[in-house]
Order: sequence, then C-alpha cells, then structure tokens
Amino acid sequence: MHLTGISLVNFKNYDQLELSFSQKINCFVGDNGTGKTNLLDAIYYLSLTKSYFNAVDTHNIRHGEEHFLIQGEYLREDLPEKIHCGVQKGKSKQFRRNKKDYSRLSEHIGLLPVVMISPADSSLITEGSDERRKFMNAVISQFDHEYLEGLMRYNRALGQRNVLLKNFHKKGGFQRDALEVWDEQLVRYGNYIHGKRLEFIKDLVPIFQEYYNSVSEGREEIGLEYQSQLNERDLAELLREHEEKDRILQYTSAGIHKDDLRMSLSGYPIKRIGSQGQQKTFLVALKLAKYDFIKKVNGFHPILLLDDVFDKFDARRVRQIIRLVAEHEFGQIFITDTNRERIKEVLADLAIDYKLFQVKAGGISEESNGKK
Repeated sequence: MHLTGISLVNFKNYDQLELSFSQKINCFVGDNGTGKTNLLDAIYYLSLTKSYFNAVDTHNIRHGEEHFLIQGEYLREDLPEKIHCGVQKGKSKQFRRNKKDYSRLSEHIGLLPVVMISPADSSLITEGSDERRKFMNAVISQFDHEYLEGLMRYNRALGQRNVLLKNFHKKGGFQRDALEVWDEQLVRYGNYIHGKRLEFIKDLVPIFQEYYNSVSEGREEIGLEYQSQLNERDLAELLREHEEKDRILQYTSAGIHKDDLRMSLSGYPIKRIGSQGQQKTFLVALKLAKYDFIKKVNGFHPILLLDDVFDKFDARRVRQIIRLVAEHEFGQIFITDTNRERIKEVLADLAIDYKLFQVKAGGISEESNGKK
C-alpha cells in the first residue's frame, strides 16, 4: 500500500497544494516553521480521521478561512482508493472513501494503517499513564475493530458509573443494583481489553528489543512491561473491593483505565535515568516495533512518517535509522528534516527510489529524484 498523491485546501499553513510521491522514500526539507510537519499530519488525517497533534478539527483550518479539505489517492493491494476529508466550521466532519460517506468514522480505522514518529512522542515517557494507554489503544485499534468497539463501550460505562457515584454523593443515597448494571459492562469489556493488551505487549516486546539493539548497536539494556490491576486480580472482585473507596472518591478507582507501561533502562525508569538520546532511541524503537506488528497482522506495509526524528541524534544513529527503514522490509516512508545535506548524503549511499521536496514559506518545490 502507498499514497500516490495528496491535495490540500486551507489546511493549516497551506492555501492550496498538490503533490505526487515516490513509492519508497519522500523527504521534506526546510527551516522550522515552514510547514513540513503539517504535510505529515495531513497524511495521518487521511488514515486515522484526525490530527496527530490537534484534537480540535477546526483548529486545523487555515487562519481566516472557514473550511479545509484533504484528499489522497492510494494504491492498496493493487486497487485504487480515493479518500476525502472535509472540515467546515459549524458542521460535521465529512469522511469519504471512493465518494461514499462513512456512517461511522471508526469504520475507516485500519484501512490505511500509518505510524508516526515525532518529537511529540516524548510524552510517552515524560507524561502520565494516559499517554501510554493511548499508545496501546492506537496500535490495537488499527487492526482489531472489536477491540475499538469494546474500548468505546467500556469508556461509556465508566463515564455512566462515575456520574452515578457523584449523584450518590450529592443526594446522600446509594443503590447497589444501579451500580451493578455498569459493573457488569466494565467487567465484560474490561476483561476483553486486558487480554488483548496483554497479548499485544507479549508479542511487541521482542520486536521492540531487536530494533533498540539495532539502533543503539546493542549497547544498552531496556525493558517494556505491561502493568495492570487485572494481571493478578479479577475485575469483578476489584470493583466490589473498591466500592466504598469509589463512593468516597466519586469515581471508579479500579479497572483497565488505570493500566500503564513500565519503560526501563538498565532496570530503572528511563524517564529518570535516560539521556535525551537514549529516550529518543527508546521511542524510535517502540514505534518501529509498532510498525512491524501492524504489518504482520495486516499483511501489508503501513505508511511510516518520520517527523524531525534526527534532532539530538548523532550522525551515526541517524545513518543507522535511515539504513534500517530503507533496507529492511518497510514500505513507503515520509521524512522531515531541517538538514538537507544530511538527508541527501545518507540517501545517496542507498540504491533506492526517493523524492526530495524543498519546503519554504509559501510553497514547495520538488528538488530531485533518486535512483530507480
């Protein structure tokens, strides 16, 4: 699967743009603030129906305009796919596949899998457990619609249970039967989600460790461990045990919404002891493992988006990463960088097709084609 071309209207800093792409590597080079990352975000939008960086759709409309359009043309299993995304202020988002509207956006997830690696990924290490749960959910949902549906149902039940707990506190009463209605749903979907996450991390860890060793050349010992209350205890039992605590707190304190991933370096939290380079290597390896996992499940290559990943990497690791994704079983790749000569020098050594685009404020020009 690959993206053959894209067109933008009023998306972020672009008023109008059309580009065609190489099936292998596409590089966007230019100064910071010129819109390189926005191009990757547009590709991400077409795959996952939302921005990687901004949850509010209308905030991605070019300043002073009322709408934006993103349209992409793909070849997927040798068949053409035309995807249309339109957002207008005050109206519902439009998402179409081959001129047919989706009844639910979740139906599109997984059709055109994508993996983004970005400086924003540092939140996976530096922020709270919610970011790491989002990572697990984003990967599994791209290949398992039942998981995505179960997650949405779990979150709805969790929200209703929390509302009920607040009402009990406010009114001074308690109805166990009313609480048990939502407990049953939490147990049903929570157990399913926990099982899928457990299976996913078990399969992901050896792939992740292999990629980390390749990028770091085997110099460091890293770890990735799934932490969940359900690893040792049944959720129904946990909900009963925490019932009195939940009534005091006015929210649900046990369940898969408390899950986390322990990320370690030499047995210690990488957040605490890892250098910026080590943390970035950890994240790159994790995302490449995510890519490999989705590829194996789907049977074809996701699109790989590398946004300014070479900042704070030395030249040796930059070359190692580029060679890794270019020479191994990766598909179409999009790269942004501020250092034009660095990218050109690395790509010149590879017998691979590429396109290089110079991005400047106000426009993009295709500078050169690589080897065929």
